Amino acid sequence: MNKFILGKKIGMTQVFDENGTVIPVTVIQAGPCAVVQKKTVENDGYTAVKLGFEDVPEKKLNRPEKGLFSKINTAPKKYLREFRTEDIDRFEIGQQINVADMFSNGDRIDVSGISRGKGFQGVMKRFGSSRGPESHGSKYHRRVGTLGAGTSPGRVFKGKKLPGRMGRDKVTVLNLNVVRVDSERNLLLVKGAVPGPKGGLVIVRETVKSGR
Repeated sequence: MNKFILGKKIGMTQVFDENGTVIPVTVIQAGPCAVVQKKTVENDGYTAVKLGFEDVPEKKLNRPEKGLFSKINTAPKKYLREFRTEDIDRFEIGQQINVADMFSNGDRIDVSGISRGKGFQGVMKRFGSSRGPESHGSKYHRRVGTLGAGTSPGRVFKGKKLPGRMGRDKVTVLNLNVVRVDSERNLLLVKGAVPGPKGGLVIVRETVKSGR
């Protein structure tokens, strides 16, 4: 994968193509990102680059982070993410990467983000379980249901779908289409929805399904 960038989800809107068809799109503030580190086979055993996104006050950094940014003479960044790539020669420490440097109209991408947190939820909302009887006298409307056999095996199997915290998981949506790239404002318009709330960090990569 040689195309990647960090961004922030702005929200959803719609655009029209040349035929007047409405296309629902997610707007992503993609970059600018700074190259803060290069990893090589000689030093690290693999090749990768680390990108920083979104400026942050220096007082919010810890000492190792302050040392990293002062050494490379780059403004401190809030988010740091590493990307594996074979072509690290085209990257230089301190280099600014904009969305137009990586993507163009019609590209296929994968977008990763942290899904919205739903809090503590029951099995009906969390897993789509069926409800119990609603008739008078029933005390089993939205509960779990049977937990298993009685005497044998005499325990609840691992993986039983029970109430618990829902959401706030890493989610990746594959093979999305780039509808438009706004190089002046570093905006990426992607067809469909992407994970996470407004303002959430998203990772945009070249799709792993490029052959489809």
